[in-house]
Amino acid sequence: MKLRALLYCFALPLVFALSTTFAAAQSSSTAADSKLNQTNGQTAPGQSTASPPPAASGQSTSSQTPANDQSTDPLKRPLTEQEKKKSSKALKQELSSTYKKWLNEDVVYIITPEEKAAFKALSNDEERDQFIEQFWLRRDPTPDTPENEYKEEHYRRIAYANEHYSAGIPGWKTDRGRIYIIWGPPDQVTEHPSGGTYDRTMQEGGGTTSTYPFEDWRYRYLEGVGENIELEFVDDCMCGSYHLAQSPNDKDALLHTPGGATLYEQMGLSSRTDRMDPFAANPGSMQAMENTKEFDKMEMLAKVQSPPPVKFKDLEEVVSHKINVNLMPFEVRTDFVKVTDDTVLVPVTLKVQNKDITFASKDGIQRGTVNIFGRVTGITGRVAQTFEDTVQVDVPPELLEKEINFSKLYWKAIPLRPGRYRLDIVVKDVNGDRVGTWSRGIMVPEFSDDKLSASSLILADKMEKVATKDVGSGNFVIGETKLAYPHLDGADGKPATFKKDQRMSLWMQIYNLQPDDKTKKPSANIEYEIVNTANNQAVLHSTESTDSMGRIGEQITLEKSLALNSFPPGVYKLTVKVDDNVSKQQIAPSVRFAVE
Repeated sequence: MKLRALLYCFALPLVFALSTTFAAAQSSSTAADSKLNQTNGQTAPGQSTASPPPAASGQSTSSQTPANDQSTDPLKRPLTEQEKKKSSKALKQELSSTYKKWLNEDVVYIITPEEKAAFKALSNDEERDQFIEQFWLRRDPTPDTPENEYKEEHYRRIAYANEHYSAGIPGWKTDRGRIYIIWGPPDQVTEHPSGGTYDRTMQEGGGTTSTYPFEDWRYRYLEGVGENIELEFVDDCMCGSYHLAQSPNDKDALLHTPGGATLYEQMGLSSRTDRMDPFAANPGSMQAMENTKEFDKMEMLAKVQSPPPVKFKDLEEVVSHKINVNLMPFEVRTDFVKVTDDTVLVPVTLKVQNKDITFASKDGIQRGTVNIFGRVTGITGRVAQTFEDTVQVDVPPELLEKEINFSKLYWKAIPLRPGRYRLDIVVKDVNGDRVGTWSRGIMVPEFSDDKLSASSLILADKMEKVATKDVGSGNFVIGETKLAYPHLDGADGKPATFKKDQRMSLWMQIYNLQPDDKTKKPSANIEYEIVNTANNQAVLHSTESTDSMGRIGEQITLEKSLALNSFPPGVYKLTVKVDDNVSKQQIAPSVRFAVE
């Protein structure tokens, strides 16, 4: 009993000491946690530093942590850093697939190598979105409208290719789909959907053979490729998968079997092994020279499957950086012709004196070469149109001295919407390495329906009608009329100049003549007056009425020709006065010209 009592005496102080120690340790830990939380949650100056209310007596401090609260919604709980990184990576991969599809499917055939490299170098999606927007804006033919006709036409072509050219793979991946998406529908298609017996043309060697199904596509002109481009697609697997043929022999089903010999092979002028050349036509005496150009076909096939290149990067840089040099003089004229209510044709005419072109001997002739680059931008800086071309002047050496006194014209017709634009043109003398620039603001007029108006008044050497198939197309052609050598005002302000032994031709269109309510025909009087600006004396006055012009509409074209042999040398002013007898409106456009 004494021993048990003694143990109790020692046990009570020991339990009390242990309890005190544990309580002190718990208090110290709580104080440390409180201090740490206060340090991590330190507020900025001026913000409240009040602590949250203390936990209720006897409540565990760990119960305040939401992560350990079993009643918390797991979908609303905060993510750990590892979970955030995983989610961000998944989102980035999802977004990247969208841009990869745009790059590798949507625009794979029309994006240039430079644009593709620039797109791959972008670092974030915001930059990619801006790039895509600018990509389409650069190709928009009418940047002042909400619609982007180029973009709409591009996706229409993709849909058409997928609908008509699929063959186990989407239509846009096929050769026919690729060409259709890049260049649009061909001007002419010859189909042989079943193949069978085929009579070769003489260019193909003549003779009769049997072929796989094939199609011939013809384009009259492809910019950057050439004229009269003929492409052949052959289905040698008889499965609907037409591939772009490199040789006219690709469609020959009897090429590797007996039979189907060409006329030249039958006459002993060539052998079947000659036709194994994938780039040569069926050989014969007529093709001997043509077959030496096998790389021309290879080059054409490469170009036709590539985006149209920018030919004159150096001249484009001059426009972009506005480098003002004027070592290469040239003259520019802009005219305005109504096409529709919303579209105006703007013919741009350039004139370069032969004396300012450097000629170099080439293949027994003297050749001068001039590169031209032009850009039309709207008031917002968006590019509305660009054009680039090469003008060559070939002169026999014995006539070079005489040709130096003449000039060379370049003509480009640009469709634009009414509004204000800036036109920048750069001309480069290739042999002389001289560059000249020209920059002007132009105001494309709006030909409203209720207002009497007229096109530009154009003076030329002569005018001639074009064939029906050439109406509205070709250099110096407006409608059905070709203007032979339009005259430009000089860069020094001197008006368009004619020789006394020349004839001067006038071209102008009148718009929005109002019809009479009774006759349903317009009625107008037109006066032509030429005044000598030296003494203000009239040297010619002529009048005509639309009543004598036969059946006309609200638009008429004036085409007149005048001999100048009776005009003394000097400067003259030509005025065409139009009086609409129905609407009582009047216009009187005028132009100056000189006679030498």
